[in-house]
Amino acid sequence: MKKLFQSLAILMMAFPPVQGQDAPVSEVWVADQGDGTYRNPILHADYSDPDVCRVGDDYYMTASSFNCVPGLPILHSQDLVNWDLIGYALERQYPEEHFSEPQHGNGVWAPSIRYHNGEFYIYYGDPDFGIYMLKAKEPGGQWTKPHLVKNGKGLIDPSPLWDDDGKAYLTHAFAGSRAGLKSVLMVHEMAPDGESLIGDPVMVFDGHDKNPTVEGAKFYKHDGFYYIFAPAGGVTKGWQLALRSESPFGPYTFRRVLEQGSTDINGPHQGGWVETQKGEFWFIHFQDKGAYGRIVHLQPMSWKDGWPLMGEDYDGNGVGEPVKLHKKPDIDTEWKVVTPPESDEFNHHTKALQWQWHANPVPKYGFPTGNLGYYRLNCRPRPAEAQNLWSVPNMLLQKFPADVFMASTKLTFNHRFDGEEVGFVVMGDSYQYISLKQEKGKLMVRVVRCNGARKGGAEEVLYEDEVKSNTVYFRIEVTEGAQCHFSFSENGHDFSTLGDVFQAVEGRWIGAKIGYFALRDGMINDAGNVDVDWFRVEPLK
Repeated sequence: MKKLFQSLAILMMAFPPVQGQDAPVSEVWVADQGDGTYRNPILHADYSDPDVCRVGDDYYMTASSFNCVPGLPILHSQDLVNWDLIGYALERQYPEEHFSEPQHGNGVWAPSIRYHNGEFYIYYGDPDFGIYMLKAKEPGGQWTKPHLVKNGKGLIDPSPLWDDDGKAYLTHAFAGSRAGLKSVLMVHEMAPDGESLIGDPVMVFDGHDKNPTVEGAKFYKHDGFYYIFAPAGGVTKGWQLALRSESPFGPYTFRRVLEQGSTDINGPHQGGWVETQKGEFWFIHFQDKGAYGRIVHLQPMSWKDGWPLMGEDYDGNGVGEPVKLHKKPDIDTEWKVVTPPESDEFNHHTKALQWQWHANPVPKYGFPTGNLGYYRLNCRPRPAEAQNLWSVPNMLLQKFPADVFMASTKLTFNHRFDGEEVGFVVMGDSYQYISLKQEKGKLMVRVVRCNGARKGGAEEVLYEDEVKSNTVYFRIEVTEGAQCHFSFSENGHDFSTLGDVFQAVEGRWIGAKIGYFALRDGMINDAGNVDVDWFRVEPLK
């Protein structure tokens, strides 16, 4: 019997359960309608530039994470509609020292995820350093450190293709801000191990004429043809192209295969194509929704005369348009409704997966306490050059999970010195927060706003008053259009709205985020801290 249990333990270690399967389902956004249909977006959260691959009955998605740490989120699904966040491929950003400070809008751009020879591969472009690759045996497990496949500024949006004859290729684009050129796609031969490129790249498409800002390419082979799926026209107003050739190096012909058309889904593009076990075709892409970020949609896809059609061709012009409601993919596996995590009781010995820092963290920023039941954030010195929160690395944040929701938190501020402050913030290029701050020996509740943080905007105090208790409840209600209402309570029941309504805005290539900071003026040997008891996302009352 003992040997049997040992064998079972080994099997469980080799094939660990998918994380989050028993986590609560979101109360504010669920795509699965429970009747065999789904609604778009399938994720009303900022999973920018999504890409997807299938292994057996399982689907895995990753997305751009830019400067946020950990990066390269890994999501899992068995029906392409219900997605769970199971981990990250990038625990820290590299070079580590460079990303020890916030690098807004830099870092991980437009990754591709593939499964090849029993391993998962992710390629991503860092516009300042080049094209990286990392891999893993299990997508929710440990990934290798990023390997620099190609050094160079402005190399972005890489996508690999392993061909039937053993050769391999990589397509990529250029970031005009670093490379001084854009709107062209390149194809490069790649070593079969995926770790280096061979020879010179070949330009296979120039979009300057009618398809400007072509980028975000994904490389495929289907029915003997090579395909490059690529968005053009810009993030907010663009469309999706498909390029086709009999050779990986072209020449390619192309068609527009997805556009906004008569719908209200702007810029429907940049994503990944996947085929199900039953031979259905689907395309996952994003829509830029301002403060909410780049939210994720799922389109049915079909093939006609060797060309893909995404969504539905409502006007008969041969170009698909996004669907709002559609029948779910046909699968044999029974799969319950799951959603990425949102609320957090902070009762675990590890940080919950939905939280990210704005830069590579160090342990002194904060830590879970396990059975103590809270997350401890330490008041760290404000960066010497900081004009506002834009330069602060120790911000613990998560994505907006829906268009309308309420986020509340209970926390205890263990303040010790003047200048120490803990805040509950909606962060973006402009931001607003509600906080507790010690000033002249008094504990003050404050509401503070900063407009134009990226350009050095100054903070403005909208409300300030003394409070007696260091245990308080903060609430942020997000209404239609990302209008944010801040309120405060000392008993958890009676809330007072403080300050003005705040119009949330996106950050640098990311949506607005919500979460915490803990700061102080200067360094001391035993600074104050805050114990965050819980964070809860609920429908508006």
